[in-house]
Amino acid sequence: MTRHSTRAAIGAGALVLVGAIALTGCGSGFSGGDAGSTGSSKLTSSDKPLNILIGSSGDAETKAVNDAVAAWSKNSGVKATVTAASDLNQQLSQGFASGSPADVFYQSTDALAGYASNGSLLAYGDLLKNKDDFYPSLLKSFTYDGKLYCAPKDFSTLQLVINTDMWTKAGLTDADVPKTWDELATVSQKLTADGHVGLSMSGEYARVGAFMVAAGGGLMNADSTKATADAEGNVKALDYLKGLLNAGSMKFAADLGSGWGGEAFGTQKAAMVVEGNWITGAMTNDYPTVKYKAVELPAGPDGKKGTLQFTNCWGISADSKNQKAALDLVEHLTSADSQLAFSKAFGPMPSIKSAADAWKKDNAPLVPFLNGADYAQGVPTAKGASDVVTDFNGKLGSLATGDPKAILDATQKNLEALTK
Repeated sequence: MTRHSTRAAIGAGALVLVGAIALTGCGSGFSGGDAGSTGSSKLTSSDKPLNILIGSSGDAETKAVNDAVAAWSKNSGVKATVTAASDLNQQLSQGFASGSPADVFYQSTDALAGYASNGSLLAYGDLLKNKDDFYPSLLKSFTYDGKLYCAPKDFSTLQLVINTDMWTKAGLTDADVPKTWDELATVSQKLTADGHVGLSMSGEYARVGAFMVAAGGGLMNADSTKATADAEGNVKALDYLKGLLNAGSMKFAADLGSGWGGEAFGTQKAAMVVEGNWITGAMTNDYPTVKYKAVELPAGPDGKKGTLQFTNCWGISADSKNQKAALDLVEHLTSADSQLAFSKAFGPMPSIKSAADAWKKDNAPLVPFLNGADYAQGVPTAKGASDVVTDFNGKLGSLATGDPKAILDATQKNLEALTK
């Protein structure tokens, strides 16, 4: 797993690429897994051990989850085993298809609708004791057909990351940190010089979308039931970015020979980049000599702040023989103590408000990313939306010469087909 995958969702700090997979499993635990209407008394319970399937970003994440599960297992008396998948999507899909899925697992926003609609998932969200502690925008990402299916395990947002040496060399100070799109255009131009551009990002919705949200747009509404790709704000956002591309003050990462924005920034081909807080790992490990700071993205044309959020949840199988224990485990894993330990071990931001102050104290340079929780918008979660986004991304690559409205109109039609 990498922290910069296209169309990504955070997997405990790791971004999980979700393609079009065959959601062939069918839950039969009870009533298609609808815990929301039956209550905790209807959850299955047995002496069966729990199997937990995760998509890990590396040894640090695997160890942290293992340690947390082991502590819970010792206290509860329920045996539990954690498996770090080599291909999470494939192994999860195969488990459902074979009738023997993991009890608890990382669940992406992209695949939620498919698994929920065929009864594979337990809709346990309303049973969570800490339900009200989660950021509301994260809960929306895991609500399908009016039911909250699972607990958000962590999340990330996009913000603006600045090379401080290049900033100073260009004669810029803290007073020049952009608060508006016009100011961002100005500093991007000032930062553009031989060997690097002022601004870069990946040419995909998972980055460009932050500007669409700031302009009052987005590809779909908050609960992914209505296509909004052709909204006026989206046109404004793409027109603005096209202007930066044509001015030469911004280039997409691929046009700089980089695989993602973090690489373009780390190799100093760009003085600023729009990226998520996972960039810190790459900077520490691959580009330790590059000095940088993160600031919030500038507000859109109407003064509205906007960004995208990425998240995964802890899914529970509708076929689990020990759903009560699984729910108890999830509540342990999403507690403030567990989430702060995960953050210290491998970097994700806690999904609960009660952990915010402690996290900000321990991660002062990254506070702008957590501030984004107040105005972030999730990526589309409608079944089939990932394929539409992939098509949209293909068109964004040629935005400099393309017609923003035509690109968005085509995407609107594709998304409308999913909601009919």
